[in-house]
Amino acid sequence: MNDQPTVPPQAGEPPAPPAAPKPPWEEKPVPPVAQDASAHDQVRELERALPGVVVEATEFAGQVTAVVPIARLAEAWRAAKDRLGYRYLVDLTAVDWKERDAGRFDVVYWLHRHTDERRLRLKVRVADGIEVPSATSVWKVANWMEREAFDMFGIYFAGHPNLERILTWEGFNGHPLRKDFPIEGIDTGAAIYPEVFPPGGGPRGGGEGEA
Repeated sequence: MNDQPTVPPQAGEPPAPPAAPKPPWEEKPVPPVAQDASAHDQVRELERALPGVVVEATEFAGQVTAVVPIARLAEAWRAAKDRLGYRYLVDLTAVDWKERDAGRFDVVYWLHRHTDERRLRLKVRVADGIEVPSATSVWKVANWMEREAFDMFGIYFAGHPNLERILTWEGFNGHPLRKDFPIEGIDTGAAIYPEVFPPGGGPRGGGEGEA
């Protein structure tokens, strides 16, 4: 953008040409729009590895997401890692769609392939109270990520080696990232970093989910 003041033309000089129009993203920012990605090469290679595994695929802001059924989730991880080269699990998280009939939660796995620096999201939709298989046998880093999803959303991961809270303490009431968790929070009766926790209000061994 040119911030220099406009200099009037001297006598006998032709007038300066009009300023170029602003690019459309400066004039009025255009948000990205989700598009069907069923024919995307990353989705097609997953379908070739596991025919029929993708029930829905979208591309949004250059990021590809493939929805898979929970019954085939574990084989989708294994194929993505061992056959397609997505060896790095960038993140594992969840989204709460409290009123959605198709299942309250999305559990999202963000995968990275170092050979071409591409990323793929796998997503599964689950109802409240339904266990999701643990990905710790495929990616060890999923251990802490699943503990966070359990702590924040109350999603249980079957086969996790030690599914206990990681950001709040054992005995904490509720799961803070659920849409029905009070915005103002819950009074636990505990000070921040107290020297002594109230009964049931502090970290302890043998917590929920521990074998």
